[in-house]
Amino acid sequence: MVRIITRENTEEKPIKIAVVRCDIVSETCPGVGCFMAFNQRKMYFRDYDENAEIIAFFTCGGCSGRRVYRLVKSVKKLGVDVIHLGSCMQMEDYPKCPHIDSIKKTIEDAGIRIVEGTHH
Repeated sequence: MVRIITRENTEEKPIKIAVVRCDIVSETCPGVGCFMAFNQRKMYFRDYDENAEIIAFFTCGGCSGRRVYRLVKSVKKLGVDVIHLGSCMQMEDYPKCPHIDSIKKTIEDAGIRIVEGTHH
């Protein structure tokens, strides 16, 4: 007999993940790479089990990262455990994020763990 484990019949709390990405890059990137990496548990999502879920996927709001503070407050109320900074904010071949340090500080100040990267 195979027992199917669902959130309804297990005590394990799912890990709640949010992804913040570059507003400029979002104009040309639909986020497929981030979601594929998460769904296949590859790259920066490789340590999550099947109970992990992405509960939010948002942009920084443009330079100066003006939307991050407000949205981090919102996802914190929803119980987010970790926020991934999109690979687009980390890589050399994308426009370098001039506000990455202040964005990280905003997330850290909210007491939320950060993972720097998604799929590259």
